[in-house]
Amino acid sequence: MHMIKLLLVALTFTVVGCAPEQDSKTAAAEVASRDLQPADGQLAEIYNRSCRSCHTVAATGSPLTGDATAWQPRMDKGIDVLLDSVINGFGGMPPFGLCMDCSAEEFEALILFMAGEQG
Repeated sequence: MHMIKLLLVALTFTVVGCAPEQDSKTAAAEVASRDLQPADGQLAEIYNRSCRSCHTVAATGSPLTGDATAWQPRMDKGIDVLLDSVINGFGGMPPFGLCMDCSAEEFEALILFMAGEQG
């Protein structure tokens, strides 16, 4: 019985000790994502209006802008699959990502920018 209590205490300290580091990594990734902007002014305007509010907040579950690790499995599916997800909506993302006037080319450029594959 004493050994079980000791293990529970050790486990609690391990979990508590690890949590702040993960939170600081997440916070740092969010800050880094907020600093990124497409080089093209028109694309930056679309990004700020339609993408930024979700893709700079880890709690939304969307991959953060510039987080290549989070984007890679999605990019591996191919740009056509990602475009389909944008156009039809996916998970918490509404159809067209709330950019009803965006073209497929603009969506592709935004995806590549957020995935860190182009500025």
